[in-house]
Amino acid sequence: MKILLLGSGGREHTLAWKIAKSPLVKMLYIAPGNAGTANIGENIDLPVNDFSVIKQFVLEKEINMVVVGPEAPLVDGITDFFEQDIQLSHISVIGPGKAGAQLEGSKAWSKKFMQKNNIPTARFLEVSPENMSEGFKFLETLKPPFVLKADGLAAGKGVLILSSLKEAKDELKNMLNGKFGAASQKVVIEEYLQGIELSVFFVTDGTHYRLLPEAKDYKRIGEGDTGLNTGGMGAVSPVPFADAGFMAKVEKQIIQPTIAGLKAENINYRGFVFLGLMNDGGSPFVIEYNVRLGDPETEVVLPRLETDLVEIFKAMAENKLDTITMSFLPQTAATVMLVSKGYPEKYEKGKTITGLESVNDSFVFHAGTKQENDTVLTNGGRVIAVTSLGHSMDDALAKSYAAIDEINFEGKTFRRDIGQDLKEYVTG
Repeated sequence: MKILLLGSGGREHTLAWKIAKSPLVKMLYIAPGNAGTANIGENIDLPVNDFSVIKQFVLEKEINMVVVGPEAPLVDGITDFFEQDIQLSHISVIGPGKAGAQLEGSKAWSKKFMQKNNIPTARFLEVSPENMSEGFKFLETLKPPFVLKADGLAAGKGVLILSSLKEAKDELKNMLNGKFGAASQKVVIEEYLQGIELSVFFVTDGTHYRLLPEAKDYKRIGEGDTGLNTGGMGAVSPVPFADAGFMAKVEKQIIQPTIAGLKAENINYRGFVFLGLMNDGGSPFVIEYNVRLGDPETEVVLPRLETDLVEIFKAMAENKLDTITMSFLPQTAATVMLVSKGYPEKYEKGKTITGLESVNDSFVFHAGTKQENDTVLTNGGRVIAVTSLGHSMDDALAKSYAAIDEINFEGKTFRRDIGQDLKEYVTG
């Protein structure tokens, strides 16, 4: 098979690494890729949202399958573009069509979908400029903190958690007045959920599903979960509190109604679903849906997957996911993200990265890197994810931090407390 993988981050490097292990793969192209993916397949400079340019490349190279890493092309309808084009319709696209991608592309649509299908989630109200006063009244019924979410994609920045009612009302006004551009033409106000978060992943062919390992990620830039939200500073899998009883609730109360609800809407969903969940006293609640794998969770989920990922993709495309048996390594995987100084605000690029070749006992997944001649340079806020497998969380983390000591670039920043909040749940 010839496969084209779209994307350029740590998620895509990890996907490329796993895809390339499959004996089914003859050639792997990554568009646009990074310095890490260049060592696995062939990087191609294609814009992920220019479908006509992608079409030209796919036909020229006789691609059999397109794997979509990021959410934007899915929300923009790349799967529909392929399905509706007579020259492309025979090519499998791993990722939902535009209708299914609304689960992530529209917070309001996904909340109404959950309400309709009795999927546990926080109380909410959809607000537009026309019913702003209703939004103010709804805020007055809630206890702080107050959660405001831009309806559309806002590059991970469209969620505000505010401590005072006045601040919440002011920010609601700002959002509706264009704070996040078109993404916040509508805003979802949500009741704040208490508990501890986790990420649950599954694949579906529209009828059947298979669970992937769950993970816990760390969003804040500072230790002790302080400071600004980032795209993620690290992750751990498995999650100690996500035991068989909890996961049975997730399947029965969330995953099965999600698949049934999509079917009821006549949405043929083939791809990943990433559930952002809150564990509130042993009960799962959906914070958000995502229609692709998470980052940096992919960097701990895929290293634990023993099953051939391309076999899974093939079964998804052929509606035969029920024929696949998933197996996972029992070890703990822990990843720590190295980021540029100043991230998630202003940061510099083009810093030389050294020591990558010295890492032997860990996986190094590139997130924001580029190669110039023989030199690897920083090319983003999140630069490198270092993942290790261990017989315990502490063992895996110790290996990752030892590897981090080997890797250097000017302004290297990372958190030293990944996984520490999970220790109270670890038995034995």
